[in-house]
Amino acid sequence: MRVGFARAGGGYTVSVLPIETYVARVLAGEAARGSRPAALEALAITIRTFALANRSRHRADGFDMCDQTHCQVVRAADAETERAAQATAGRLLLWRGVPASVFYTASCGGRTERPPDVWPGADDPAFLPSRADDACEGAPAWTAEIDERDLLRALRGAGFSGDRLRRMRIASVNASGRVASLALEGLRPDRISGQDLRVAVGRTLGWQHIKSTAFELRRDDDRYRFSGHGYGHGVGLCVNGAVRLAERGVSAEAILARYFPGAEIRGQTGVRGQTGVGHPSDPRVPSGGVGHPSDPRPAARPATGPAAAAGVLLTLPDEDEGQRDAILQQTLRARDELARTLGVPPPASVTLRFHPTVTDYERATGQPWFTSATALKGELHLLPLAVLRDRGVLERTIRHELVHIMTDAALATRPQWVREGAAIYFAGVQPIAGEPPQPSPFTSAPRVSCPDDHELRQPVSVGALSNAYTRARACFARQIAAGRAWREVR
Repeated sequence: MRVGFARAGGGYTVSVLPIETYVARVLAGEAARGSRPAALEALAITIRTFALANRSRHRADGFDMCDQTHCQVVRAADAETERAAQATAGRLLLWRGVPASVFYTASCGGRTERPPDVWPGADDPAFLPSRADDACEGAPAWTAEIDERDLLRALRGAGFSGDRLRRMRIASVNASGRVASLALEGLRPDRISGQDLRVAVGRTLGWQHIKSTAFELRRDDDRYRFSGHGYGHGVGLCVNGAVRLAERGVSAEAILARYFPGAEIRGQTGVRGQTGVGHPSDPRVPSGGVGHPSDPRPAARPATGPAAAAGVLLTLPDEDEGQRDAILQQTLRARDELARTLGVPPPASVTLRFHPTVTDYERATGQPWFTSATALKGELHLLPLAVLRDRGVLERTIRHELVHIMTDAALATRPQWVREGAAIYFAGVQPIAGEPPQPSPFTSAPRVSCPDDHELRQPVSVGALSNAYTRARACFARQIAAGRAWREVR
């Protein structure tokens, strides 16, 4: 296992670890202190399954897994974690013959959760049901009070706009009782999912505030009081529950059967291939069933199996990794459809990098937030996934950038409006910067002036970019309507 150890000044130092050494060291970073052998063994099998299923997730960085919460936390092993790794050596959780898409979480709060109820578009396998967990017993109970100004600061950092958060209330809950969405009066967009609120607050104010989406909400003057239980997303193996089951004398196999019903435990011999995908824990439980102080987030689905073979590489912040497979499939469908429409072969490789915050996107690309996405050093950089999804432009933004990849070489000598016009036209009827829908490209439209390169490359505001996009599309569509092929527009 090639492991990237994060350096203090940035970057990674890569080391090669035998798989069982890696499992022992991850157990030291992920397990609850003082866990009985059965709990350690159950977690060891889960860790190994994740590691082998996700072996290519840092392929673009030159290694397999990092040592941070984005993958699995690596610490110095001790005698107990080494014993658990060796006692379970080579054993994996399999689903239909491949490593299963496993999750683990610090504390499910008394009920496990389905993946799509946490990450929209995630798979919903039978071995990850939502069910009551009497072993966890709802621990830990927690409360948090957050000032309205701090909440507004967190939401603005996540891409929401507005001068004041007039009121926030729970709008809906899912079948397990967790908060599915909240209404935000005074902001745009005016809805946020429970998971996205937890992430927005965690990134800006700290992960110790909203520990799970199993909470009730009350407003007192200009403060919001959250009262909840559990720590983390709640999907898969509950580390806190596994500890208590082991204390009752339950075996590692029985613990895994409880949290992953229907998944098989086998050795690596005979595994059909590592095309499965996995998700490790979001929060950790260092002692006494209390959540780890760092960000309680899920780690990721890798670009393995058919999606990786098809040439799509995807980099996501850890809190969005549960949506990896859905985004990969969406990108593949759009890529193939656009290739047929344009009459070009699909690109051999596409790399999409979603940034964790709007500020991070602006810092990395030098582009303002309203550009949504940009190409840089052979990669497509995009705004945070939640921002694009909440604005309703996720699919269109991906299509826009794919068109650029497929057409920019043929249009390299043309004005910028031709290249942007092609991207907007083929990405969909409505340009991505938020202007009103445009007429069909095959109906007559008033003649407009085509924008110059400066208007498109260095827009001064969202309105200026919207105007430039509208005009670029109109100029491009006018020539298509006149019978020109896209390669002939100039």
